[in-house]
Amino acid sequence: MKDLNKYSNKTKAAFILLIVMVIIILTNFNTLRNSKNVNENINAIYKDRLVVAHYIFQYSKELYFIKTEAEKLDLSDNIKKDKIISTLNIVHTIDDLYSKTVLTNTEKEYFDAFLASCKEINNQVENKNWTKIVQSSSEALKTLESLSQIQIQEGKSKLASANAMYSRNNSLGQLQIALLIILGGITFYLLIIKKKKTIKIPEPPSLN
Repeated sequence: MKDLNKYSNKTKAAFILLIVMVIIILTNFNTLRNSKNVNENINAIYKDRLVVAHYIFQYSKELYFIKTEAEKLDLSDNIKKDKIISTLNIVHTIDDLYSKTVLTNTEKEYFDAFLASCKEINNQVENKNWTKIVQSSSEALKTLESLSQIQIQEGKSKLASANAMYSRNNSLGQLQIALLIILGGITFYLLIIKKKKTIKIPEPPSLN
């Protein structure tokens, strides 16, 4: 009877271990899936930054055009003015797109400085102060270069962090699964093991 109760307790413990094991495995797979999703999302953020890099490229192209037009000596002031104003309108359409992106504090400072340079160009074009426009255009281009470097560094930093986190979580998850499989094997062994039957050798008949 004592042996039967002991075996019953082992069985109950084994079933509890199985339930806990299943719960942990399901939780673990869920964690791994979430970790993968985080990695994919951060990679998407990095890819989105490439869109911003395209905005910076467009900015640079338009600012170089404005600077080049302002430096030309063979154009009349009115033609210069019309071309620069037209180009500034294109720049302002990019402003709306760029401002909707997520900016760090440093990026916002540089972007505000860039907008200030563009505003100065807009003010000076009315006065036809081409020298000042060339100067402001050069300042704006330098700011764009700084913004481009920030975009690259931020993207690399987030990507490296995401990959490191994913790799670490994946390794830990695989280790936990391996341990749980071992635990499951032991539990399964406890469930199917049968008590060995002891074989008794019959005693020879007594001669008495």
